[in-house]
Amino acid sequence: MKTEQNRRTFIKTTALAAAGIGIGANSFAESLYPSSKFSAAAGTRVGIIGLDTSHSIAFAKALNGPNSSPDYSGFKIVAAYPYGSKDIKSSYERIPGYIEDVKKLGVEITDSIDSLLDKVDFVLLETNDGRLHLEQALQVIKAGKRFFIDKPIAASLADASAIFSAAKKANVGVFSASSLRYSVGAQEIAGGKYGKVLGAETFSPCHLESTHPDLFWYGIHGVESLFTVMGPGCKQVVRISSPEVDVVVGTWNDGRVGTFRGLRSGKLGYGGTVFTEKATVQIGEYGGYNPLLKQITDFFKTGVVPVSSEDTLDMCAFMEAADESKRKGGVPVSLADIYARAARKNR
Repeated sequence: MKTEQNRRTFIKTTALAAAGIGIGANSFAESLYPSSKFSAAAGTRVGIIGLDTSHSIAFAKALNGPNSSPDYSGFKIVAAYPYGSKDIKSSYERIPGYIEDVKKLGVEITDSIDSLLDKVDFVLLETNDGRLHLEQALQVIKAGKRFFIDKPIAASLADASAIFSAAKKANVGVFSASSLRYSVGAQEIAGGKYGKVLGAETFSPCHLESTHPDLFWYGIHGVESLFTVMGPGCKQVVRISSPEVDVVVGTWNDGRVGTFRGLRSGKLGYGGTVFTEKATVQIGEYGGYNPLLKQITDFFKTGVVPVSSEDTLDMCAFMEAADESKRKGGVPVSLADIYARAARKNR
């Protein structure tokens, strides 16, 4: 199929481009903050890049707090590099407060990513600004550290593919996912509890940020729910957009149809309806960060990637196709064309 052929060609051709991207010096010249260091055994030391998102604090509390679950296999966050978006106010204005929050949990604050990498075994790349992820990920890959990238994996399909290609070339494990993937309902449906999924309609908040393609910033949560139950293989996207809502309809290679509804007014929430062979079922409520964190620490321990790069790239292509459809007034956009365009950027 054309979409699958373009995806495979895209992944292959971006490997060389990714390998040639230089890892520049960090542009920040920050002072070290005093900290009472958290002691952890080698092999369980985790570092955070980016204290400009609430996810960093949630993960630090879960791993370093007094009630840390044995499910996390003793992993502890020992160091963090705070930065971080330079120009997204809702991100960078959080950093000073979050520095103080993690210091209370025994996390050492470093003045560079390189310094952080010297102190840790694994990395949570949490920077809220997806535009910075490729540069930061390449530093982690160069150091040979297994790592997780929080949403969005990047601010473009081209950058996301470059990250995966560089990691594969260096034999460094990496994955990315929204915590919505691991809600109980979504996992039961994806696991076949109700038989084959015939179609789905998911929803989530969809706030926009001018520096990112629309759905990458927050709609990614509902998109990930959609792909969790539908699986990869979307071939075409149509988007209807208004100031208050986005509706994105995807047609899969096998003829199934999945819809994402992005909310910007009224009561906001997460969920969806899934149509299966045996029943019409609800995905159910959001289950918090802990199920995702369990997947991350299992990945750190075993090296087994829980979400394939192909799945993540398909979501990126879906979201870029949605932007293209919006620009063209709601016409259908082929994911094969989106993959081809991104491959040209990475040459």
